[in-house]
Amino acid sequence: MSELTAYAEEKFHIREQRKWVGFHGFSVMAHPATGRWIALLIRRRDPVSRAEVQLCDIKCGRLEPAEKAEPFLSRPFRMEGDRWVGVSFGENTKPEVVFRLFDRAVYSGEKRGYTIVLDATPAVQAAELGAVALPAAGERGAGEIPDVPQKIREMLRLYEYTDGSFAQKCRNFYRQGKFMEDYEDDAPWSGVFRRYFTTYHDLNIGQLRGYFTWRARVRKGVFSPIPASLAYLYVYELINGIGTDSPEDALKKMRDFETGFIDSGIGDPGMRGNLRRWEFEYAVTRGLPPELARQYADPAVIKRDEALAVLKNSKDASDEDIFSALCALDGKRLAHSPAASLRGGRGKRIFAAVWRAVAEEHRVSGNKFFTACFGRRRLCRWYPFANAVYWQEKPHPDADYELDAGRSYRCRGGEWRESRYDDLFFDRKLFRSLLHETDRLLRKYFKTGAALREDPDEAWASPFVERVLAEERRRESEAARPKVTIDFSGLDRIRRDALVTMDSLLTEEDTDGPAAPETPARAEETRQAATADEEAGGPPALDETLRRILLDLINGGPKAAGAAIKASHMMPSVAADAVNEALFDAIGDNAVECDGETLSFVEDYREDILKMFGGGAGGRGQ
Repeated sequence: MSELTAYAEEKFHIREQRKWVGFHGFSVMAHPATGRWIALLIRRRDPVSRAEVQLCDIKCGRLEPAEKAEPFLSRPFRMEGDRWVGVSFGENTKPEVVFRLFDRAVYSGEKRGYTIVLDATPAVQAAELGAVALPAAGERGAGEIPDVPQKIREMLRLYEYTDGSFAQKCRNFYRQGKFMEDYEDDAPWSGVFRRYFTTYHDLNIGQLRGYFTWRARVRKGVFSPIPASLAYLYVYELINGIGTDSPEDALKKMRDFETGFIDSGIGDPGMRGNLRRWEFEYAVTRGLPPELARQYADPAVIKRDEALAVLKNSKDASDEDIFSALCALDGKRLAHSPAASLRGGRGKRIFAAVWRAVAEEHRVSGNKFFTACFGRRRLCRWYPFANAVYWQEKPHPDADYELDAGRSYRCRGGEWRESRYDDLFFDRKLFRSLLHETDRLLRKYFKTGAALREDPDEAWASPFVERVLAEERRRESEAARPKVTIDFSGLDRIRRDALVTMDSLLTEEDTDGPAAPETPARAEETRQAATADEEAGGPPALDETLRRILLDLINGGPKAAGAAIKASHMMPSVAADAVNEALFDAIGDNAVECDGETLSFVEDYREDILKMFGGGAGGRGQ
């Protein structure tokens, strides 16, 4: 509940109100524009455990199908009507879901009327009712200025008193703002002023003149202190295009305001979050370049979008990019794994290879693994400038805007929708099971870090990891083998010289006659014959012990080979190396692998080796 109240105050300036002295444990949160209740907060003691129970009714409308499955959502506890939903706060409550419901409650209440609270002071009462208090003839109130500029008088007459809705308040602000777009004043004002969604109509004459005096200096690059509620008035002007020449000019002035007013320490730093949000929404709705809009978007959102794009198209991504994406979506756990920090990037390379294999081959309920983990992009309503005083004379024209590979915006009929991967539908348990099993087997393989507990539910991922580890062993074996470069042209020369020498040593009796002179044609004929003899040669040079170990391994498996090794008083690793060395010229790869105690055979080479020893597939050889 404390997270919800903090969220409401930070995003919408809505504070918890305790309205009843005699009813302990009940409080409300009201819409900032209408004053109507949008949340009832309930705190009470469990009669058995005496622990505090926290509940809430939110006026968010009917739940979506996915939300109905959440165990912490129910029918309202105190309020009545199908627009109210009950929330139970506990360990399983998902903050993002509750925040979304609260957002809907705020947005759905914008088009309704609002409750007016009157003050005993006539001037304040008039301001609350919507009329700026002008001093009567001969009357001098504190902080009031008797001389009212004609421009301000004309602006006040533009205010229309209709339904009193928030939309009407925004429309009045826009009309008056455009009218006062070029106005400057020279009547400074200082004092305390606090109001949410401030408009010109909320200020008295002294405050109005003080604001326009301050604004004139700001437009010249001179920033000075002013209450945040009045500073917001200036930002509202910018997002409404008041005092700007173009969308680019408006965004530049917002950046200048952040630097000159907030960063300098003059203004309230709490404004930064709202300002960044509006800068982003402004860039999108005005169709400014996506790379510019991304500068103002929530960095965490952009980082997540980029990570999802990498994992969805992992075939074209580097090992480093895939590993970084996995970390971005898993939090700090994977990044801090000892298996991920191995020298040469071996751990990162294996994590990336495992993800590629699983993403390509594994299916969950018919869906690719990426879709099973993160769902599909969903289209949701998007409300730009929902927490600002904003007005458009005409509905926004139809538009399409691609922010990045994972997020886009579409406007139809003046209504915006956002297409995105919604973390409400993420299967984090499935995603985490792959990373945990990969991490567990890597720690075991590399003998690093504390051993992780084996989870039977993660066994589905083991074959993918083992296959990648087998490839890693092959890679390491090749890297460790000495590289020998043979100059075959030199071998031909050596053979020719040897033949000449041999012929010169033979007598006529040895050759049954005079020795034939050595010619290039004869040398080539001799070389080809020697090569043919080599290619038609018998099995590799294995002694009887190694031959028996190899054939027992092929036909009887690791257990039979282990018995032969034990009977020969050899070490398994020594036997494996000796067999591989003897077979390498014929196979070109390791045919036998050893994990320290047990030999295993690479099945790809079974047929070739059995043929070398005169046996068939499945036979024992000769």
